Amino acid sequence: MARSGNPKTPEPGTAPLQGIDRPQGLANPRLGWNSDAIAEMLRRLDLKFMALVPGASYRGFHDSVVNYLGNTNPQMLVCLHEEHTVAIAHGYAKVTDRPMAVALHTNVGLMHATMAIFNAWCDRKPMIIIGANGPLDAEARRPWIEWIHSSADQAHIIRDYIKWDDTPHSVPAAMESLLRANQIARTAPFGPTYVCLDEKLQQGAIEGEVAFPDPARFEPGKPAAPRAEDIRRIADVMIAAERPLIMMGRVSRDAEAWEKRVRLAEALGAVVFTDLHNAAAFPSNHPLHVLEPRFHPRDQHLDAFKRADAVLSLDWLDLGGYVKRLGGPDEVPAWIVHASVDSYSHRGWSMDYQILPTADLRILATPDMVIHALLDELEARGQAAPQAQKLALVDENPEKTEPARTGAMALRDMALVWREFQLGHDDVSMVNMPLGWPGDCVPIRGPLDYLGSNGGAGVGAGPGHGVGAALALKGTGRLPAALLGDGDFAMGASAIWTASHMDLALLIVVANNRAYFNDVVHQEQVARDRGRPVENKWIGQGIDEPCVDIPGLARSFGFETGSVEDAGALSEALEGAAAHVAAGGRYLLDVRIEPGYAE
Repeated sequence: MARSGNPKTPEPGTAPLQGIDRPQGLANPRLGWNSDAIAEMLRRLDLKFMALVPGASYRGFHDSVVNYLGNTNPQMLVCLHEEHTVAIAHGYAKVTDRPMAVALHTNVGLMHATMAIFNAWCDRKPMIIIGANGPLDAEARRPWIEWIHSSADQAHIIRDYIKWDDTPHSVPAAMESLLRANQIARTAPFGPTYVCLDEKLQQGAIEGEVAFPDPARFEPGKPAAPRAEDIRRIADVMIAAERPLIMMGRVSRDAEAWEKRVRLAEALGAVVFTDLHNAAAFPSNHPLHVLEPRFHPRDQHLDAFKRADAVLSLDWLDLGGYVKRLGGPDEVPAWIVHASVDSYSHRGWSMDYQILPTADLRILATPDMVIHALLDELEARGQAAPQAQKLALVDENPEKTEPARTGAMALRDMALVWREFQLGHDDVSMVNMPLGWPGDCVPIRGPLDYLGSNGGAGVGAGPGHGVGAALALKGTGRLPAALLGDGDFAMGASAIWTASHMDLALLIVVANNRAYFNDVVHQEQVARDRGRPVENKWIGQGIDEPCVDIPGLARSFGFETGSVEDAGALSEALEGAAAHVAAGGRYLLDVRIEPGYAE
């Protein structure tokens, strides 16, 4: 299979789904209805796909996508739950950094989708959501059903965790709304946008000529370049630093930008940190990436941060958290620069912006822009040659490095076997992972090797993210692999039906400990703090008696399945599952593990 970035493979997110849900008898469809014009505008934005659960509130728009557009560009992806529609678009954006379209049925579909929208918002992923409302003119509403499905301000329930919304009242206004929604969603920091279509507007016949704006004249602007004096100052400090540290945070999937990150770190001799909240940012096996990526820093990360004399934070998700863990700004002597445009998205309702970060210099520019400018500055100074690591740091992690070869498995045993598997294949995209997965078992060699967490920590997102990633990776030669907890899979299981219906290749591996184990850990801590029986921590947490038939669920949605309980059988089972997926199939492997975390 081909690696990401190979010029012979299609760009992620562009492979068509041919022969699926093709309309008949269209001949040469005529632009006749308002919804036809709205659908045509959506096509001109070149949004390849649109995930949806059908609903009467956008029946006019639905008809236009099928019978005017021919169900092409965008092509519909039918889903079994509105939360999955957004999760699939989120997974697609994790691979492509581009928006997909989503259609939601009036207020009830939107309310189903809210958790997934919050995940995408926290993960800063773009998408264009098409909502719908009952007729805004009350006189036009059908009795009962269109009254309970009409809202005075529908987007109000998500306005605090989307970038922008609108409810246009005419075809020209709807076109402008779509152009603006596309522009805003794709302007860093990315995020979801929402355009709500009045049902009466959709159903109306077109009167007169329709003038379509040219989307090329409404493209999002390029990110602003950092000031030259700021780049010179950063270069001065980082070159002179005896113990430089780079914290690679939210960055793009671009292969060229990946190479520039590596070159910058090498030119500065800087140790690099990455984390598991965000997608792959730097090769985990590089000598400058000494400590494994993690969700939460261990003591050695914090010690290195404290010993550094210059820190370059490139949109690090929680820079302030590092400072707080060490006791506050007075305990962190390093000169810190924080390069990020994330503050443009910070609002009042959600606290996803984290602790206010300490920084001696703030750069309102994207990491890619800062790295590009810094490399140019270093080259101009003759300082771009690779340097030896300056911050003396050796990984002292005493974690077990060999998996159990027979018998029952702990999560770390499963993870170690997975690491062996992924290191043996250079084409695997790890879409997500179960809670407690060890960071040293996430091998990262390219920008699509790991796609990050679900953003807002909403359980049930993982299956949909896997389907969206599989859609985006179709035709690239890469193998999409969603590693899920049993609770995450059970809550979002029906999302995988869409993968079967659309004939998408996907591997799902479930770490099945038959419990909501994260809350077992919390209940144990509360019991200890209160002097109560620790033995009761399991009550209200088990996913057993009966155990969920995870393979049975997957088979009902069109997947081939297998189950493993013995450590000695896992490696062979993974290879067999991967071979099935590499041939274009779908496979779920249920891995029975003992309750417990590796971290």
